[in-house]
Amino acid sequence: MGAKFTELHCKEVVCVSDGRRLGFIEDVIIELPNGEVNAIVVPGRCRCLGLLNPREDYVIPWHSICRIGPDIVLVDTQPDTCRCHRAKPRLPF
Repeated sequence: MGAKFTELHCKEVVCVSDGRRLGFIEDVIIELPNGEVNAIVVPGRCRCLGLLNPREDYVIPWHSICRIGPDIVLVDTQPDTCRCHRAKPRLPF
């Protein structure tokens, strides 16, 4: 299965276990020495304008991807187990 990052970037991710829409692919995690894709990153919903609570991203392992279609990516994972806190951005002041 081959795909360019630009083709993956705007695809929506849907969990096949419960039909939940997780969001759109924002980034991929690549293992540098081998160049293997380890996971895709889908940003979570922003709470309180993102200032007080950090956003939780979904980091979905590559082996959990079932199907990559023309506009959607189906994953077989539990969304609650693949959440990861995003670091708070530093304020300029």
